[in-house]
Amino acid sequence: MARDRPRKEVIYGRRPVAEAQRGRRRVHRVWTLDDLPTPELTRLAGSPDHQGVVAEVDPYPYADSRELLKHPDALVVALDQVQDPRNLGAVCRSAEAVGAAGVVIPSRRSAAVTAAAAKASAGAVEHLRVARVPNLADWLAVAKDAGAWIHGAESGAPTPYASADLTGKVVLVLGSEGGGLRRRVAQSCDLLVSIPLRGRVGSLNVSAAAAVLLFEAARQRAAGNR
Repeated sequence: MARDRPRKEVIYGRRPVAEAQRGRRRVHRVWTLDDLPTPELTRLAGSPDHQGVVAEVDPYPYADSRELLKHPDALVVALDQVQDPRNLGAVCRSAEAVGAAGVVIPSRRSAAVTAAAAKASAGAVEHLRVARVPNLADWLAVAKDAGAWIHGAESGAPTPYASADLTGKVVLVLGSEGGGLRRRVAQSCDLLVSIPLRGRVGSLNVSAAAAVLLFEAARQRAAGNR
């Protein structure tokens, strides 16, 4: 009986492919415009956004969610049913940029680390640990038991994000594009924080909100180390 062939995935874009070659998963093959015409690369990628580079790689190596909490100053982002892979990728790019321990996503009703997410992250997913969990609220309880403080982002919350202590072991929780944090997830947070807005648009994209919170956490941590 023949063995099943190992499953492979396709990623695309110059930066995602280059970072995959430096990252954790094996790159089996790379196609460029020197090898194939643009229409064929588009067909392989499933997207016109390949920038002339497509690669066949191993499946994405998801991390153990418990490993993300081991360091006493771990900074983790948890996303509550964020379904746009481009938003997931953008969040991962910011998380990797500030040296976060990783990102946690639900295994259902959530974007996964797909080629689109890898492209939006500019390849950051190849270096950042991303973990999938069956139930986000249950995982937040585990994070609390591990000594983490849980801060959820919610529009209209009375505490401005810059007033929250984002040093030490912290999980930043952000909700879905349309619905925000689900009730049980919000109730699992130690503190809900808001990002004050002065313009006419009433909210930020989840990836923009994540960047604001992550870089504030990085600022506080840097100030504390001086």
